[in-house]
Amino acid sequence: MKRSEIRSKPMAERVVAALEPEDKAYRVSDGAGLYLYVRTDAGKSWELRYRKPDGKYSWLGLGSYPDVKPKEARQRAAEAKELIAQGTTPRQHKKDQEAQAQVSSKETLAALMDEWHVMKAKTVDAASLRKIWLSIEKHLLPAMGNKPFARIQPAYILEFFRKLEALGIHATSAKIRRSLAEAYDMAAFAGRVTSNPVRGVEKFVESATGGNYAHVTQPEVPDLMRAIDKYPRSPQVRAATMLLALNGCRPGEIRKAAWSEFDLDSGLWDLPAERTKKRRSVLIPLAPQSVALLREQYQRSGAFELVFPNRNDPRKPMSNMAMNKALEHLGYAGRQTGHGFRHILSTALNERGYNADHIEAQLAHVTGSIRGVYNKAIYLEQRRAMMEAWANEVYGMIGGASKVVPMRQQTA
Repeated sequence: MKRSEIRSKPMAERVVAALEPEDKAYRVSDGAGLYLYVRTDAGKSWELRYRKPDGKYSWLGLGSYPDVKPKEARQRAAEAKELIAQGTTPRQHKKDQEAQAQVSSKETLAALMDEWHVMKAKTVDAASLRKIWLSIEKHLLPAMGNKPFARIQPAYILEFFRKLEALGIHATSAKIRRSLAEAYDMAAFAGRVTSNPVRGVEKFVESATGGNYAHVTQPEVPDLMRAIDKYPRSPQVRAATMLLALNGCRPGEIRKAAWSEFDLDSGLWDLPAERTKKRRSVLIPLAPQSVALLREQYQRSGAFELVFPNRNDPRKPMSNMAMNKALEHLGYAGRQTGHGFRHILSTALNERGYNADHIEAQLAHVTGSIRGVYNKAIYLEQRRAMMEAWANEVYGMIGGASKVVPMRQQTA
């Protein structure tokens, strides 16, 4: 069909399909600024002729025929003209949408949590951060990671944490909740949100029972210590577990300990900041019993850098499950964990009236009363006396020390 044979506009599709190519490419009007462009190879496409804000005319491609039928081409042309009437061009509008999409991708909850992760990595040890991040990746991000964080409402937050509550993972839920609240605080201080939708939600969800790592009661401690002392499977694991009980350190701190950190002649352990939860170095006084355990361990691992090397690769630390598995073997599954020894020690020392600041310094906590004067050797001699008394009491429980000095009661 020749273009001279067209009788009406807009064109019927049979007319569009029948138009024949000519020696030169040409355009034929469909009306309202829409044209069909016919090439010499018979290819056809839709174009809109429009006036730009500077008064000059330009062409906008709307797609090829037959992929874009006449009806769809007219709809695209109408939408494009609406944008032009708003003072923009279709091309600029497309660029603006792409830019907005890029900005929006940075304002999702997943992006905010990535920023929080980078921030926390500066102050929290890698192992602890990895545990909470795995929980965030498993529970939080699939639920709302792709949502713009500024639009998430408190009701949605509450619904999410009630679902975790229904799963019975209260401790994990609490960690995610604290992390999410911190991330929103970070956004609020930067002016990216006006309020924190997480704050206050803890009033309406259940808390973890007890809130601590599993640990036995104080009357059960003597039986626990005797069981550890007789652990038959690994002298290395036995020594590491006993050192947890004697010193109140975190499992990761003892597992990754290097011989270079210890001065056994002086009875001191200089724990570096990068392995502490608070990113502060700590000088830990060692009771004679702890020194004896370490000298015994030196006979097994003194040739290596690490005090408690991995049995398969001595360049790596002992498995993070080794001590908990030992406690399970001894019959304490669900009743005692490696981290739970910190609670045992704290309770024992507080019950015996020791100074709270001395206890907190030993546990590498930084409370308000000692924050301003913090140094790694703070209360060192007081802590040495306190921990020697505790070690004497522990070895009295297991019958492993002669002339044990009972742990004294303190009132000051």
